Amino acid sequence: MEKRLTYRDAGVDIEAGERLVDRIKPFAKRTFDENVLAGIGGFGAGYMLPKGYKEPVLVSGTDGVGTKLKVAQMANVHDTVGIDLVAMCVNDILTVGAKPLFFLDYFATGKLSVDTAAEVIKGIAKGCEIAGCALIGGETAEMPDFYTEGEYDLAGFVVGIVEKSRYVTGERIRPGDVILGLASSGIHSNGYSLVRKLFFEVLGLKVDDFIEELGGRVGDILLTPTRIYVRSVLSLLEEVDVKGMAHITGGGIPGNLVRVLPDGVSAVIKKESWEIPAVFKFIEEKGNVPEEEMFRTFNMGIGFVVIVSEEEKEKVIELLTSKGERVFEVGRIVEGRKEVILK
Repeated sequence: MEKRLTYRDAGVDIEAGERLVDRIKPFAKRTFDENVLAGIGGFGAGYMLPKGYKEPVLVSGTDGVGTKLKVAQMANVHDTVGIDLVAMCVNDILTVGAKPLFFLDYFATGKLSVDTAAEVIKGIAKGCEIAGCALIGGETAEMPDFYTEGEYDLAGFVVGIVEKSRYVTGERIRPGDVILGLASSGIHSNGYSLVRKLFFEVLGLKVDDFIEELGGRVGDILLTPTRIYVRSVLSLLEEVDVKGMAHITGGGIPGNLVRVLPDGVSAVIKKESWEIPAVFKFIEEKGNVPEEEMFRTFNMGIGFVVIVSEEEKEKVIELLTSKGERVFEVGRIVEGRKEVILK
């Protein structure tokens, strides 16, 4: 009798996908608020617009985690990259003052491991809890022959809301304004192609190796989750007139801060105004990486930037510090041709 071919024979396990949905429902449900109408498991997820907005503007964002995923897969630690995924998305829309409402994820792999995927999505749910948004849906794609064994990829999608009159554009930034930097938690989720080449190829390290200079294991250092700034910055926006904000990701301070500057001004950043974390000094020295390259690849210890008037500076520092942020006065706005100058 001729053998019958099934979807499982082709490498796709529908039952595993169903088991995953059952596993992740409790994680997702913890993130729900009163506006969630339908969540995980349906064809679509419903979310009611919160009340109290006169002219609500919806703000969307999407991002991934990049090759930091390779480190997670090497270390067999999968929950922290879920936090990274949320952070990369919500910190982006935060720059215009948007409060994240709901989040969706895309998880793709060659052969679905329910345990691994559940750990990843558990981390995503944790990130959503930190950011104060609901994880209401997602997609799990099992694609045989597309990824090698143990590999997976992630993408995240967020929708937030802001009152139109409070949408932060950067257009009111003027010479004399102060640039305040919020400390990062480490490398965050950018520059990992360079990081992996240095740590694992050039230096020949393993994820379990201990680095004396950094006081920790390679895997722990490289998988420190991206800091989520949502709650502290949203609290700040309730109290202070913030003129501009930037999430410091790929491109570093120069490549991201310039995106919020209006014509006619430049940002002068004083590199000595904050202590650069040891991990960046390690990368620069061990990899013989030029300083300019470091600042254009990594956040260098500043994960988010807020621009305010001189008069508001002390109030902003006090408010953000009270919310658990480490804040540095990293520069000033001057007349110029819309560029970031490192001094």
